[in-house]
Amino acid sequence: MDGKGRAKDNIVIERFWRSLKYNEVYINNYSSPRETRQGVNGYIHLHNHYLPHQSLQNYTLAAVHNREVILSSTCK
Repeated sequence: MDGKGRAKDNIVIERFWRSLKYNEVYINNYSSPRETRQGVNGYIHLHNHYLPHQSLQNYTLAAVHNREVILSSTCK
C-alpha cells in the first residue's frame, strides 16, 4: 500500500472477509473442500442479494449494481 488513502480502500474487503469467516466458516464444520466451496458461495450469494448494507441506504449490493435503485447524493 503506497498511495494516499490506500488503507481506507482495504476496509471494505477486510470487513467482508471478517463477516464471511464469523458468519459462515467458523460456525460450520465442513468435511470436504467441495462442501466448503458450496458454503462460501452460498454466503456470498446471501451477502450480495439479501443482506442490506447501511452504507448503501439499506439496499443490497445486487440492487445497486444492477441499477434497480438510484442512491441519493447524501450517500458517501
